[in-house]
Amino acid sequence: MALIRAFVGLEIPAEIRSRLNVLQFLLPLPRRVEPQGFHLTLTFLGEQPDAVLVAVDEGLSALRQAPFELTLQGAGLFGGREARAAWAGVAPCEPLTRLQAKTDRIAQEAGARPESRRFHPHVTLGRFPPPPPEEAVRLERAIAAETDFRAGPWRVEEVILYRSWLRREGADYEVLARYPLAGA
Repeated sequence: MALIRAFVGLEIPAEIRSRLNVLQFLLPLPRRVEPQGFHLTLTFLGEQPDAVLVAVDEGLSALRQAPFELTLQGAGLFGGREARAAWAGVAPCEPLTRLQAKTDRIAQEAGARPESRRFHPHVTLGRFPPPPPEEAVRLERAIAAETDFRAGPWRVEEVILYRSWLRREGADYEVLARYPLAGA
């Protein structure tokens, strides 16, 4: 049985991707995510059989939530003292939090085991092995200088089920299905 690595997420519009690309340029990132790979993950499904993805598809097709506005705000690093990823953050947004809880519930009901860690909405700018100390200090200072970063707002009007392939250079993504937001 073939397994498909998948997640539920939001697409980043072209004008916001351009702003994120500029932010990447301003940061001394050891390795960058390609701009076409920018997205916001709501629920990571991991590797799943077709039956689970069919159930996720059915759940997402029945999802009801009104479209909403979303703004990116700030930048940061994951990994603590040994930074492994740089990100652009998301301004607090109750509709986004509700949407993420709904997609997690849909995944659980379909038989997937979504990650249990707290939702920290972000767009990944770069993934890398921990840099040497002098490069880490440069990166931390550059991130600190971008705490006022803002992009948007834009209107979130759909949720996407993505397939993902891991490669040495990073991940590739394919849209499996789009689900328009409507209703409440």
